[in-house]
Amino acid sequence: MTALKLGNLAPTFTLLNQAGEKISLKDFRSSANVVLYFYPKAMTPGCTNQACGLRDSRKQLAKFDAVALGLSPDPVKRLAKFEEKESLNFDLLADEDHGIADKYGVWDLKKFMGREYMGIVRTTFIIDKQGRLAHIMDKFKTKTHHDDVLELLKDLH
Repeated sequence: MTALKLGNLAPTFTLLNQAGEKISLKDFRSSANVVLYFYPKAMTPGCTNQACGLRDSRKQLAKFDAVALGLSPDPVKRLAKFEEKESLNFDLLADEDHGIADKYGVWDLKKFMGREYMGIVRTTFIIDKQGRLAHIMDKFKTKTHHDDVLELLKDLH
């Protein structure tokens, strides 16, 4: 697995969203900056904080021509429940076989309470309108993630 580098084209993908519709990264080329964030599991506390922060920042994201896309290994049905429960206003994408997480290098060995397992390492990629990686965020707090994203988007505007 190769590490992604800033300035490189972001790996492309097409996945189903919470409504079962196909969403492709290339759909946003030349029209929007994309905040692609990988999270471990829908409806868990940290993931809920992160998603709600982005939900509440939708207007500020729009000022930077940016859209949020959340990606996890959850099935479409669980994503639909998450969207409904938290009134989310952006696409959640199902990467059940973690193929896209692998492409982005965020499927890795994790440790929790003495247990080791493979899973999503919480990471956010900001992809510019040309489809290039503008920022990679791998150290942040879920409660302030949206503020960090907005700060980085200022650089692209």
